[in-house]
Amino acid sequence: MGKLTAKEVAAKSKGEPGRFADGEGLYFVVPKSGKPFWMLRYTANKKRKEMTLAKYSDLSLADARAEAAIKMKQFRDGLDPLVAKKRAEQAEIKSVDDLFADWHLGNIKRLKHHEIPERIYRKDIAPHIGSFNVDSVTARDIRAVLQAIAATNRPAIANDALMYSKQLFNHGIKLDLLSANPASAFSVSDAGGVEKSKDRALTIEELSKFFKVARENSDSFSRDNYLACSLLVTLGIRKSELAEAPWKEFDLEQKVWNLSKERSKSGVGIAIPLPEIVMGWIQELKIRACGSEYVFPSRRSSKNPHMGKDTLNRAITKLFGHEAGKKKQPPNLMGDMAHFTVHDLRRTCRTLLAKQGTLGHVAERCLNHKLKGVEGIYNQHDYFEERKEAVTKLSEVISPMLSR
Repeated sequence: MGKLTAKEVAAKSKGEPGRFADGEGLYFVVPKSGKPFWMLRYTANKKRKEMTLAKYSDLSLADARAEAAIKMKQFRDGLDPLVAKKRAEQAEIKSVDDLFADWHLGNIKRLKHHEIPERIYRKDIAPHIGSFNVDSVTARDIRAVLQAIAATNRPAIANDALMYSKQLFNHGIKLDLLSANPASAFSVSDAGGVEKSKDRALTIEELSKFFKVARENSDSFSRDNYLACSLLVTLGIRKSELAEAPWKEFDLEQKVWNLSKERSKSGVGIAIPLPEIVMGWIQELKIRACGSEYVFPSRRSSKNPHMGKDTLNRAITKLFGHEAGKKKQPPNLMGDMAHFTVHDLRRTCRTLLAKQGTLGHVAERCLNHKLKGVEGIYNQHDYFEERKEAVTKLSEVISPMLSR
């Protein structure tokens, strides 16, 4: 079979799918879908390899032959063209931002919550070193990142930033972009310190005071935030599970919230009973949602259609006299009461369930914790009725604190 002509190639580009040899390993490929392209075939280590050179629209027959000849000479000189191509692509990773983009592709496939390292990188690492060349970052630069986070009193974020920095630059070492990890010498003592186990749970008195202050300052603590906190402490769900909840998970006739396993942080779906008192809050939220598909729609222009991840914590922190990014801080409306976070409301729910006599395994399922040991394996009973009784009783304790 002779070589192709430019006229033949032009005709075949509009014809039936196929592979058409030109010689010296060069093929013209017309796929079933997509645009025609040039391909080089060769054998390396007894394996047949194929390499796309370019689209037909970008490379003429003469240029494709020239490109194929260059690649084959490269191969005869001992460098596999596909290996050379991969190295060239890696050479495009010049800045730390480029390195993160490449590393993050693996995170998307590997991590369930890949948005967490991305958020910490974008917010707390990239502003300091994102534009730096990968091989120019020093230990002093990493220290500056950690010190900047520490100055904002976020020790857990500092520790996470250090962990992700180590993983990021280890990825760079794997790609042969740098020989040493600038973050490797640091430990948690250089970042946020060893994190203490949190056990903060509000007393009935503290809970009552919080709701009273929040209610009296509705201009800064919205009704949506108020009802969200009421649901968190009564149902014991996680913040993200509530903030991002779509109405399609709620069966208002059966008075059940069917939290899907895809959205559950534990990866286990659960049917959450909604007592009459809670249904009152849910019905109010349905009206306030104004037709949104989310229980807590975003109240400001945002890329998120639902309540943001930090909305509730920021609102609570503001009651304690702290507002991020403001020179003039708001007054402390909570007095000498110890600060608490949104997650502490979930812990408070667990404590109140124990206090009212709810059995441990029932309380654990209320929080959608997996049962441990043999019971977790063999006991498939989900304690729905027992959970319904427990949260109904708890809602009757919480409700008097919420009177307008």
